[in-house]
Amino acid sequence: MIHIHDGWVNVRFEKMTKLEDHLEGVINVFHQYSVRVGDFDTLNKRELKQLITKELANTIKNTKDQATIDKIFQELDADRDGQVTFNEFVALVSKVLMTTHENIHKE
Repeated sequence: MIHIHDGWVNVRFEKMTKLEDHLEGVINVFHQYSVRVGDFDTLNKRELKQLITKELANTIKNTKDQATIDKIFQELDADRDGQVTFNEFVALVSKVLMTTHENIHKE
């Protein structure tokens, strides 16, 4: 696997663990949506809505409701710059993960 970041090339030959593979999947999904408009490493509100609607539709309720997206965006955009960075996005992933874990134990 070859990664290029800030001009550095990182080649990984070892097989990733299941958790490492899933972590890389989260990063890849973020970048799948963040590269569409403007800064390639942040999500604007439209990109975040597309990501949530397509990738978290079974986890987050009312994903098609703009008020829901606005609320999530406002909560994530900690520095109020109108963009959601990967670090800010991780807060959403963390909340979804914790809620999913709680729901699994309720079943």
